[in-house]
Amino acid sequence: MAGCVFCGIVAGEVPAFRVVDEADGVAFLDTRPVFKGHVLVVPRTHLVTLADLPADALPGYFRLVQRISVAVQTGLGSGGTFVAMNNTVSQSVPHLHTHVVPRTKGDGLRGFFWPRTRYSGDDEAEEYAARVAAALG
Repeated sequence: MAGCVFCGIVAGEVPAFRVVDEADGVAFLDTRPVFKGHVLVVPRTHLVTLADLPADALPGYFRLVQRISVAVQTGLGSGGTFVAMNNTVSQSVPHLHTHVVPRTKGDGLRGFFWPRTRYSGDDEAEEYAARVAAALG
């Protein structure tokens, strides 16, 4: 869809630190991560909310989200992950996306008041993306 930044990333027209690009979706680092290694997973097709995702696409999409969750934990050595999705309200980009956020005990995340951080530069962001991608196997 014209003007959708996530569609631009899927099409390769907008740069992103990709973790994986496959038939069921594309995963890339969030540019304003809650914690370093925060990944967004999007379907290849422009859909706005979870309700728009066709039933036959659910297994593949959520299998990808599951794989990314395991890869974030394994690749980054985090204690776990937080997996979340906003539908319309608080959805900063109107394209279905699932957040996979690395978590560690005592990381300071409380409720939904999320602190944001930045990568020191493209090299650090690339390293995080590569670590998660490598953990996908």
